[in-house]
Amino acid sequence: MTSQHMETLGQYKITVWEEENFQGKRCEFLMECPSIMERGFRKIRSIKVENGPWVGYEYPEYQGQQFILEKGDYPRWEAWSGNSGYRTEYLLSFRTIKCANHSDSKVTLYEAENFQGRKFELSDDYPSLQAMGWGNKEVGSVKVNSGAWVAYQYPGYRGYQYVLERDRQNGEYKKYSDYSTQAHTNQIQSIRRVQH
Repeated sequence: MTSQHMETLGQYKITVWEEENFQGKRCEFLMECPSIMERGFRKIRSIKVENGPWVGYEYPEYQGQQFILEKGDYPRWEAWSGNSGYRTEYLLSFRTIKCANHSDSKVTLYEAENFQGRKFELSDDYPSLQAMGWGNKEVGSVKVNSGAWVAYQYPGYRGYQYVLERDRQNGEYKKYSDYSTQAHTNQIQSIRRVQH
């Protein structure tokens, strides 16, 4: 391994447990895991993120609902789903999120697919896009210019979560189904920068 690769590995560390409240089988990871079942686990029910931002998924191979996992403790499913209103009691895969400097994060939202229509350029967190002038318009496409973002279905960082990264798809999400394999709607009403 190169020294640069080893340095990158040190930027990410997550510890997972098979049961709630940090009980049962335990394992540390420094890089992504496409299927926790391949590592001898049935599921992940509690998590400690020690370094780096991560995204967890309800199904193997990074499928299903996404949940942002930033530094901190997640003793039960409510901790990662927050006030989303969606109950996913365990996770089955997770990966790291590559981020630029938090203060340099920039994203552009477009009202139509393929970067068409009215656009809204952001470099800060917005708990309510409507309050900032976006109105009731849906988001048809997104271009991440730098950094990583989490978009939410509802104001106040609630509802489905969509992790949007510069390092994935070249930061270009031409239609709402590009946000996630489980994107149920192109409704994005709040957005924030990933903490790292």
